[in-house]
Amino acid sequence: MPIFVHILEIAMSDRTKRIFLGICIILPFLIYCIYYYSAMVKNAPYRYADFQSVQLTYGYPDSMLNHFDSKTHEYNYLTKDGKLVQDTLKLRDDDLLYLHRKAQELGFWNLPDDMTVQADQREDDARLPRYRLTYNYEEKSKTVVLDPDFPGPTKMVEAGRSTIDEVLRILASAKAR
Repeated sequence: MPIFVHILEIAMSDRTKRIFLGICIILPFLIYCIYYYSAMVKNAPYRYADFQSVQLTYGYPDSMLNHFDSKTHEYNYLTKDGKLVQDTLKLRDDDLLYLHRKAQELGFWNLPDDMTVQADQREDDARLPRYRLTYNYEEKSKTVVLDPDFPGPTKMVEAGRSTIDEVLRILASAKAR
């Protein structure tokens, strides 16, 4: 046994050994965890502090006339009569924060950008809408194009549908105000 270890063994009590162990192993581990996770949170690609706007465009693939942009407050939509209405709709900051958090919760950032079905793979008379949802941030943006009959994994399709449904629900409640 090296002489240094032997001297430490004689000179240290059990309590001192535990403190020494804590300082040498546990303290550096805690410092590393704080450093690693603080950098991870600071550099998160989709932070609400960097949030700029949300855009939703939907309709049939050949004519996507329904459109909302939270930055310009433009809201264009077709009525049941087939008339295009051009309106302005301003969302509150709470609404935008809710949409940002809901997108995080549902895993919107992990969805593929293209979740569409090719026209030749679709049923003959199936005329289904297509949705394009975009979250814009200072340095990044995330756009997902979704067809409701996309044959991908169920959880992934449900996450995309749920995120779009939440945006539509917030638009409807803002329109009702």
